[in-house]
Amino acid sequence: MTVDQVTWRRTRKLGLTAHHKAKAFPGYTLYTPMWGESTAFLIDMEGNEVHLWELPYPAGDYARLLPNGNLFFNAKTPLAPGVFFPPFGLFKGGAMFEIDWDGNIVWEHRDDSHHHDGRRTESGGAIYLTLVEVPADLVPKIRGGQPGTEFEGRMWADRIREVDADGNVTWEWNVHEHLDPEKDAILESDLRNEWTHGNTVVPLPGGDVIVSFRAISAVARIDRASGDFVWRLGPPLLSQQHDPSLLENGNVLIFNNGTHRVHPLVFSNVIEVEPETGKVVWDYRDPTSLGSFFSTYISGAQRLPNGNTLICEGVPGRIFEVTPQAELVWEYINPHFAEVPTMAFGHNNSVFRAFRHAKDEFPG
Repeated sequence: MTVDQVTWRRTRKLGLTAHHKAKAFPGYTLYTPMWGESTAFLIDMEGNEVHLWELPYPAGDYARLLPNGNLFFNAKTPLAPGVFFPPFGLFKGGAMFEIDWDGNIVWEHRDDSHHHDGRRTESGGAIYLTLVEVPADLVPKIRGGQPGTEFEGRMWADRIREVDADGNVTWEWNVHEHLDPEKDAILESDLRNEWTHGNTVVPLPGGDVIVSFRAISAVARIDRASGDFVWRLGPPLLSQQHDPSLLENGNVLIFNNGTHRVHPLVFSNVIEVEPETGKVVWDYRDPTSLGSFFSTYISGAQRLPNGNTLICEGVPGRIFEVTPQAELVWEYINPHFAEVPTMAFGHNNSVFRAFRHAKDEFPG
């Protein structure tokens, strides 16, 4: 495919497209293209690439900065044939690395069932999402999905796993043990090879965990000791959401993809929610047109120290910052495109998540 055939490149600007210096939060933005050469980019407020990490594997699906200035990278290793359902290869991880400023690996952990998200823990290990096969007797009880689309009659769901610095498992939690197969139905249009499709795991001080399950449009806080849900959010508030994060005021920030929301128009929004009540206290939608802001999958949001919000509209590779009043004060479009080995994704510049960091968070 030639460059002039790629719609994004023909119809949209790339790189920095907006910067209101007086209102944007100053610093550096970290992002990792999902496809192509495995590189994490650090850009300044003018869109200049000031540092990059050449990574040992393709992104699976992103990298994040650690408090010590190192990079924690979720990597995509090759899919082992016959172990999982074939589409798992699109969103699997398989390995996690801590990498220093110069690209040296200082810690790693591998798990073929790892996917989407993993976080370094204060104990020196990691907590991450994995897949586990749903017990055979439970599969026919789970409602929804396209009939007969289990993989060879089998279905998978999410397991959260935590390991210590030596890779020893210290905690596990299986989602299929805490859901109702009648009420927690798979979306009718989805395949039945997996039940929940987790995309986020957030460890909290004290041990609890926040999770996001895209396929059932659920965000929940898990009590570490009991394994029960402390609170849970779901439809119609949520629709195929990503990247919940706990704010200092106790609310939760969520990128709400809106892929199958009950609404005559399809659009994404970013919401701040009181988790115990489900009350939305802040709701960003494109102020000019609902359809102008939409990412069918991936994506995320970060509340910045000045009260602004950095948003990653993942599918078009768009990263932008807005004020609480929805004024756009910074915008950058990922200029790095790659050919993806499936027509569903094609030649694209998608970004799973992006993060803004103050200058003092990096080595001098």
